[in-house]
Amino acid sequence: MNQFKSSFGNLLKASLIVFLLALPALLSAQAYNTKTFEKNIKAFDKRDSIEKVQPGSNLFVGSSSITNWKDVADYFPKSYVINRGFGGSKFEDLLYYGDRVIMSYKPAKIFIYEGDNDIAKGIDTETLIKQAAMLRQRIAAVFPKVPVVFISVKPSVARWELKDKYVAFNQALKKYAKKEKLTAFADVWTPMLDANGEVFKDVFLPDNLHMKPNGYQIWQKVLQPFLLKNKK
Repeated sequence: MNQFKSSFGNLLKASLIVFLLALPALLSAQAYNTKTFEKNIKAFDKRDSIEKVQPGSNLFVGSSSITNWKDVADYFPKSYVINRGFGGSKFEDLLYYGDRVIMSYKPAKIFIYEGDNDIAKGIDTETLIKQAAMLRQRIAAVFPKVPVVFISVKPSVARWELKDKYVAFNQALKKYAKKEKLTAFADVWTPMLDANGEVFKDVFLPDNLHMKPNGYQIWQKVLQPFLLKNKK
């Protein structure tokens, strides 16, 4: 009986891995627009063909708050950091392009920032947590020993009317991360608020959505303890 249970468990695990690895094709079959970010991903491919990325990086992926952090490596000089964010992305986009912007780099640690655009597009918390869990499981299937840090969505002046939805998502994401092995939650929401609970206005560019360097300095303080010190 124990042998049967073991065999069944192995079969179930193998089936899950096959499903997760086949996810891009499944998303494509569900009318996912594969052309939306192809230009961005091909730019990564071109860059990587010129300068090879070594295994063992602290890999940052996600939407424009990551994309615009072009000098992220300068904020963490003792760590090997690479940035593969692509602006406008959502969780479903990382699920689709995960093989090319996550798995291909063989990172030592992965930092994920998604949910900001998702919520702005009206996607509910339950759906987002399911997508976050699916992405985490897919990473674990390929890199079972690689830790993942989910960065909370940030507050912003431009999307302040969505505050309650952002808070609900952050709470759910923190709860999810707490129960998963090798998974952490980094809160950048709280330190971006003043004593009255209002978002700092002087950390944003004129669009009131994307951050200036002093905004990223807040992120630096939050994320520093999570980074691996592995400067190449």
